[in-house]
Amino acid sequence: MTTNLQALADRAEIEDLVHRLGASLDERRFDDLRGILVEGATARTPGGLAEGRDAMVVQAERNHPVEDRIQHVISDVLIDLDGDDATVRANLVATFIRADTATRPHMVLGEVYRLQARRTAAGWRLSSVETEPVWATEPTAVDLAELFARRPAQRA
Repeated sequence: MTTNLQALADRAEIEDLVHRLGASLDERRFDDLRGILVEGATARTPGGLAEGRDAMVVQAERNHPVEDRIQHVISDVLIDLDGDDATVRANLVATFIRADTATRPHMVLGEVYRLQARRTAAGWRLSSVETEPVWATEPTAVDLAELFARRPAQRA
């Protein structure tokens, strides 16, 4: 495959991982995360720090409770390839609705995904997942002061 075609194929595979991450969280298919993460993957989100694929699965289960219906809307996926590594930036709007009151969200978070991906023998996999909170509405489950205190320093 030519270099340009390979880059297009790589970008498509990586973007698919990003959307699979959101779908797995939305549908509470946490075991599916194992297929999109490398063994030593890490996560830093408002829900905490997790080191290792298994810890990330546990954190995802904890932060996406059964009583919430959650939708992750991911857009503006930008991918910078560097050989067998890639850096990904995407916008994320996560909407949380209590399952027993499906009329309106109890919280909506606007965040930026900062992801790292690595080419493996099985294809591209995510090696790091970070979210940077940008805004939130009606924080009933998350203390906004704590949420924004965890926000990484602004990038240049």
